[in-house]
Amino acid sequence: MSERVQIGRVGRPHGIDGSFFVEHPSDDKRWWTTGATFLAGGDRVAVVAHRTSSGRPVIKLDTHVARGTILEVERDQLPPTEEDEYYAFQLVGLAVEEESGRALGTVKVVEPGVANDVLELDTGVLLPMVEDCVREIDLAARRIVVAEGFAH
Repeated sequence: MSERVQIGRVGRPHGIDGSFFVEHPSDDKRWWTTGATFLAGGDRVAVVAHRTSSGRPVIKLDTHVARGTILEVERDQLPPTEEDEYYAFQLVGLAVEEESGRALGTVKVVEPGVANDVLELDTGVLLPMVEDCVREIDLAARRIVVAEGFAH
């Protein structure tokens, strides 16, 4: 498993000074402020200017990076989660089963939703990340147990 976590990607330019929109930005706003440092294409970079446009982060780095470049941080730079909180990357790859023991598949991606996030499994099953559905997340055992009746 990678020791880095993607926090965004270099998007289209904004203005003529080298600033750009961040595509798929992390919700953690500290990465999008002046002075923040992270990796762009594996190289350490620093944010030298920041603003928002249409509610999206726009940043300028201390060096030019190509559009599409992945922006990452080392896992140990992430703040610890609270009890019963998880980073989406921690859930990807976990086996999902109903309380009865019926296997439903493996988490392929965690999609942000309007009301709640959704677990998309490799079998095409979509499960809401709500307490009524998700009964247990066990990172050590690499499994998620869900209530019956949510997988159709």
